[in-house]
Amino acid sequence: MSTLEIRDLHVSVETADGAKPILRGVDLTVTSGQTHALMGPNGSGKSTLAYSIAGHPKYEVTSGEVLLDGEDVLAMSVDERARAGLFLAMQYPVEVPGVTVANFLRTARTAIDGEAPKLRHWVGEVRTAMERLRMDPTFAERNVNEGFSGGEKKRHEILQMELLRPKFAILDETDSGLDVDALRVVSEGVNRALASTDVGVLLITHYTRILKYIHPDFVHVFVDGRIAEEGGPELAERLEAEGYDRFLTAKV
Repeated sequence: MSTLEIRDLHVSVETADGAKPILRGVDLTVTSGQTHALMGPNGSGKSTLAYSIAGHPKYEVTSGEVLLDGEDVLAMSVDERARAGLFLAMQYPVEVPGVTVANFLRTARTAIDGEAPKLRHWVGEVRTAMERLRMDPTFAERNVNEGFSGGEKKRHEILQMELLRPKFAILDETDSGLDVDALRVVSEGVNRALASTDVGVLLITHYTRILKYIHPDFVHVFVDGRIAEEGGPELAERLEAEGYDRFLTAKV
């Protein structure tokens, strides 16, 4: 059983007018096997939370803590966070010219495990995972995300999640830009990881459509850099019916 604890987290980003506070005291705990949906309007700070946990240098943590099994995540480098068991599926996955998908995946798995996976077994594992995500096997020899469509990039993110087996996966708007079929395939990949490992998932989204496939244990409404309300799946249903107006009105 692992625990990811976010305690009173405050984060700012530097702008032309100086430091701008984005996160204003976030408290959230995710444990192994749990799925938490973080929902909120554009500009509420959801992606800032994701990238702050992952260690993006653009975001300055001004106070608060992020603990993984009691260890200070904020004191770790980005690669140390990944080796400790944190995984981020990005909203806009980046291209990595000159590095093939196959090499990228095996190098990442080697860094996490401390030793390279046995090649024959690894090749079979990658091929099976790609088939399940309906990815063309030739993508393994293509450069990471280079020339990939939006849906292909998102499938590749979930391929990484399935193969790297993190303790905690933060999925930043994985559903954005996906058609109905791709959404279902990607969701099935997340559900396979949930069923086969103890991964804890923080699923960041605007909409409830992905929650028809990935069923959260907890739902958190994120407004103006903090959690405004928490509940179970019924809260997502209420958001589907009412939107975020009542939170935005209360903020005003």
